[in-house]
Amino acid sequence: MQFWKPDRISRPRPAQNPETVRTARRPRLLLIDEDAAARAAVARRLSHLGYDVALAENGFIAINMLIGRPVDIILIDMGLALLPGVATMRKIRAAGLADNACFVMIGGRQDKTSAVEALDAGADDYVVKPFDFDLLDARLRHLCARAEQVGALARHNAELDARIARRALELGETRDALAEMQADRARLVSSIQALHDEIARLNATRN
Repeated sequence: MQFWKPDRISRPRPAQNPETVRTARRPRLLLIDEDAAARAAVARRLSHLGYDVALAENGFIAINMLIGRPVDIILIDMGLALLPGVATMRKIRAAGLADNACFVMIGGRQDKTSAVEALDAGADDYVVKPFDFDLLDARLRHLCARAEQVGALARHNAELDARIARRALELGETRDALAEMQADRARLVSSIQALHDEIARLNATRN
């Protein structure tokens, strides 16, 4: 299990609005690759591009890491030997450890079969080695933005559902209160009628 810390001197980033800088969060990325040299190289570049990178050498270690470390992106090498890339993705999803994460599979430039397999299995994207890191950065950030939009929509829908449920409860309580008021009115009318009948009977008896 490894965590990659950014170097003190990193690649310059474009000037940003100060308000954006204060609220921005580094995307959290988990890289799963059995090649130690490749892990280190990719982690270094992604860290310079503004990602908080965690490293795992196989799917089982990745699953243990995800128990206490939520991430935004899971980058998985398709050539994993101990637990293949697609199987790793399926196990992570089945365990419910990355419901909000985007899965990106890594394959070779000529390996079209793996690309089809990964996308058919539900991967959000497929990238090939060697990386064009500027393009990879753009694709990863697009996935993060899309996931955030989907999450915001889901939260909005949940809020609407809660408001509808509360309104339905309020309407139900209002109907119950109205029904009780109508029952009270009926009982009052009945009592008044009974009183009138008793008065009429007493008057008839006196006459």
